[in-house]
Amino acid sequence: MLTKTPLARALKLAFALHVTALPLAAHAQQASGAPGSPPRKNVVAGPGESAQAAATASAPSGLTSITALPAVEVGGNALHHDFRSETSTVGAKAPTAQRDIAQSVTVINQALMKSQGATSFQDSLRNAPGITIGGAEGGQIGNNINLRGFTAQNDIYLDGFRDRNQYYRDTFDLESIEVLYGPSSMLFGRGSTGGVINQVSKRPTLKASGEISTTLGTHDRYRTAVDLNRPLTETAAFRIDAFGQSLGSTRDVMKNKDYGIAPSIRFGIGTPTEITLSALIQHNYDMPDYGVQSIDGHPFAPSMHTDYGLTDDRTIQDVQTLTARIDHKVSDSLSVSNQTRFSHSMTDARETAAAKVLTGPLASSTPLSNGNYTTLPLEDLYVRLASHDRVIENHSVYNETMVRYRFDTGPLGHDLIGGAQLGHDSYGNQAYTRNNMPIVSLVDPVYMGTPSSVTQTVGNRADSGATSLAAYLNDTVSVGQHWKVIGGLRWDRFQAHIRNTVNAPAYAAQTNYFTSVRAGAIYQPTDWQSYYVSYGTSFNPSLEALTVTNLTQNLAPEHTKSYEIGGKWDLLGGNLSVTSAWFLQEKDNARTQVSSTEYTLDGDIRVRGYQASITGHLLPNWQVFGGYTYMDAVIMRAADGTSGHVPANTPRNTLTLWTTYNLTPHWEIGGGPTYMSARYAANTNYVQVGGYTRWDAMAAYHEKKWDLRLNLLNLTNKFYYDALIQSDGGRSVPGIGRTLLATLEYRL
Repeated sequence: MLTKTPLARALKLAFALHVTALPLAAHAQQASGAPGSPPRKNVVAGPGESAQAAATASAPSGLTSITALPAVEVGGNALHHDFRSETSTVGAKAPTAQRDIAQSVTVINQALMKSQGATSFQDSLRNAPGITIGGAEGGQIGNNINLRGFTAQNDIYLDGFRDRNQYYRDTFDLESIEVLYGPSSMLFGRGSTGGVINQVSKRPTLKASGEISTTLGTHDRYRTAVDLNRPLTETAAFRIDAFGQSLGSTRDVMKNKDYGIAPSIRFGIGTPTEITLSALIQHNYDMPDYGVQSIDGHPFAPSMHTDYGLTDDRTIQDVQTLTARIDHKVSDSLSVSNQTRFSHSMTDARETAAAKVLTGPLASSTPLSNGNYTTLPLEDLYVRLASHDRVIENHSVYNETMVRYRFDTGPLGHDLIGGAQLGHDSYGNQAYTRNNMPIVSLVDPVYMGTPSSVTQTVGNRADSGATSLAAYLNDTVSVGQHWKVIGGLRWDRFQAHIRNTVNAPAYAAQTNYFTSVRAGAIYQPTDWQSYYVSYGTSFNPSLEALTVTNLTQNLAPEHTKSYEIGGKWDLLGGNLSVTSAWFLQEKDNARTQVSSTEYTLDGDIRVRGYQASITGHLLPNWQVFGGYTYMDAVIMRAADGTSGHVPANTPRNTLTLWTTYNLTPHWEIGGGPTYMSARYAANTNYVQVGGYTRWDAMAAYHEKKWDLRLNLLNLTNKFYYDALIQSDGGRSVPGIGRTLLATLEYRL
């Protein structure tokens, strides 16, 4: 019976991903030649020659059947459906083959997002194992992500620049989402403890194209998106992406109404000097979901539909981002780029959360605590509601200049990247409190607007700002034909301050200096296999997020070290990529509360584990995208009583798998599971959220000019908990129930 459990199946699949690489690798090695043979060159088809014919012509005699899979023609449009991305910008600050990045990387491209019907940033990230979702709390609203056990809320990037704006991101203007695992302050500066997430925007091209898509779904879901690209001259092009949506949910009273537009223009395409100007404007009017409380140490809701907020709650968000980039190619070996970004966001939130569970209907009734254990009948319990109202404003301006120089020193080849970055962030958060909030039944909460008896008082206002200055240098040294050695340093100066009108501290300021390092070695005996070891560090100032917990403002930054060893294989003629890695990350000077008046840097948090992935074509008509992560996470040392606990929102096992098959040139089917094992909602480990497996499915019909796709989300209508929130002892947000989406895409 043990072999039939979700955990056992997850471990079995992960092991299969790891060991399958060996026979497949041996098979592919025969195709590419013996170890030590010269790297296989990319095959480019000549005029009138198919890619398959070109590959066949270049293959060794007798091996044409395994050097490359035939091209997949789908309904006259072969550009769809390729989930595999050979390069990434997130691992080296420039487009780099994934096999040359000495860390684990997951790239979620547009083809995969379309296949799954994923239009939100959060839904797309479900394809990255090791990622969990957090809810909005405190001064943080928008996408809150945990990566390998550490928060990544401030480690979300847009085209290489930190995207501090607090909003719920959409994918309408994204080419891909890249996830780099492991501490990476050398590349990105402060933060990046568990890794970073980089959004890659669509860019104008010289090929005219256009697409209009419309989605209709159950529970009143409607969405329309437009992607239009037009060349202006032989070297310039314009592109505009836009969307609008009104989304209902299987969660009661949940309704989101959002729209956005992202124009961009690019000059000098194909010339030594390119200039790109782009903007992102997005507006969200969403119903917040602060989840449910726990009973007897586990989240409790009468059904997946039940909500404990008020019907006039809302989160209004407006984001404006302007970016200018210049890329100049001095020579084949030397290039220079400069990028400037201005961004602003405003959030106006009136949000209600389930706070304490009470033993009676009065404000004076006794509250439960520590997991809300009780022997009382559920019908006798009540929930006190609490407000989380605030107006938040973010401003930022960044500028970065980067130089890339490739040269040789004797037998060594160098790929040198150096640069400097200057940035300023400002943040304001005005809190409000609604008093005399309602108390509702735990089992049968009444949906209502804010009662007339509720009054509002002005709370704390926090105003903070930070100026960052950084310089970095990274060299990838090719040693002979099979080895690469990577070394990098980054120096950061982070100066920040905060003022509070009510909360302590009334004022705090700090200036931190930190040098981050990165080192690695890559061994590539053939062009289809790559083995690596790497080491990296990160640092976290106490004012990193421009908010601060009182008594921590005078502490030095936390720092994290990471070790990783792994392999990457490009199999079946480069059509299938398999990765495998072991990692260890440790923050050995974590902030910990010693007493009511003191914090120290004596904490220790360790996460070690294993990660594997498989991406690409198993057969010409059969494609797969999957990943698995095992995390053994523990708070090794803490003065607040949490020693030996599992860090919040860190499951031991996560697995994602999506596969599609083309039955005919027009018909395609697909689907797959998302598995996550049990987690704790807070470091106290009082509230445990059970594991789950969610299944999704799709069917599509493709023509040259249009596609029709049906996506069925949560096929079995599984009742599971998705996002976790640490406050109020630990709250949990139920996931979406069974939802059907029908999407029509028309290409102009």
